[in-house]
Amino acid sequence: MTRPAAVTAGPYAPPAPAGRPAVTSADGSPLHVEIHGPSGAPAVVLSHGWTCSTAFWAAQVRALSDDHRVIVYDQRGHGRTPAKGGCDTRVLADDLEAVLRATLAPGERAVVVGHSMGGMAVLAAAARPAMREHAAGALLCSTGSARLVEAATLVPLPAGRARSLLTRAALTTRAPLGPVTPVSRAVLKYATMGPGSTPAMVEACARIVHACPRRARLDWSRMLHRLDLDREAGELRMPTEVLVGTADRLTPPTLARALVARLPDCLGLVEVPGIGHMTPVEAPWLVTDRIRALVAARIPASRAATGASASPSAAEATEGDDAIEVSEDCGGLRPGASRPGATGAPRRPGGADRSAGSVSRSEGAS
Repeated sequence: MTRPAAVTAGPYAPPAPAGRPAVTSADGSPLHVEIHGPSGAPAVVLSHGWTCSTAFWAAQVRALSDDHRVIVYDQRGHGRTPAKGGCDTRVLADDLEAVLRATLAPGERAVVVGHSMGGMAVLAAAARPAMREHAAGALLCSTGSARLVEAATLVPLPAGRARSLLTRAALTTRAPLGPVTPVSRAVLKYATMGPGSTPAMVEACARIVHACPRRARLDWSRMLHRLDLDREAGELRMPTEVLVGTADRLTPPTLARALVARLPDCLGLVEVPGIGHMTPVEAPWLVTDRIRALVAARIPASRAATGASASPSAAEATEGDDAIEVSEDCGGLRPGASRPGATGAPRRPGGADRSAGSVSRSEGAS
């Protein structure tokens, strides 16, 4: 079957990298790694999720690579990394650690960002020496540490055995995804994105997801069902922020709140109204702003170079009339903190949308 290519124009088109270093994981498996941006700039490492690839981070790479060194890599069996070895959390940790060691100088610090299964890679590697040496801070988007199937709201039934069984069946289906069609776009949008996602967002995600080989999709889905990284979450000692969409059916806000409660140095929880599971695509400027703020606060030498806010808990990110309002809630994990968002938010240049409406932010206790 011919696999769809990523989009080639617009904000979700992957840019050409400045370099592709040869990186080998602990078991000898080669990893596809790309480096974007100038040498010597503050470093950001982006780890994608299940059924995705480096192309998933195109909006962040484009926005950050003028003044950051952005490192992206493909997980095992995804994109251009071959499916060699097992599919478990040890492999996720091994591969992330290999990328950190190969792309960062001794003692060099970076902000590590993980989406979905990429966030689980960050958790799995929490106690690894390379993470302790190199990770200055972390941003975890749309992820969880355990009980994914039980928490998912993909199937519109009350929580319980029936919903869990149907969810497991949907996620482990052996059926090929086939070509991208109007029907497959609608199914993908329902399962992974918020109702306000634009056609360009849906198209970009559909091409990426449909390009994932069926065997990799199936093998990694089994790991997700038995996932238990609660202990590892307690080992993630660097300052960490968690971000989730309120319309996320795969890793809903309940998982984000449970994760925040386990992190030893949590900077806060950002809940984005109306956004689904694909937060870096659906709310690209919000995710990029959070990355910039973490870099500015956690890699001190970068503050003057990037011009970003010096605080990762900055209450507003404003460009003209295009502002994201962030409500500060120091009480921690109250799910009722989110406020309905306004519609019709302005768009940033290049067509990538800001997330609409207000964003609820809870400050986690350290």
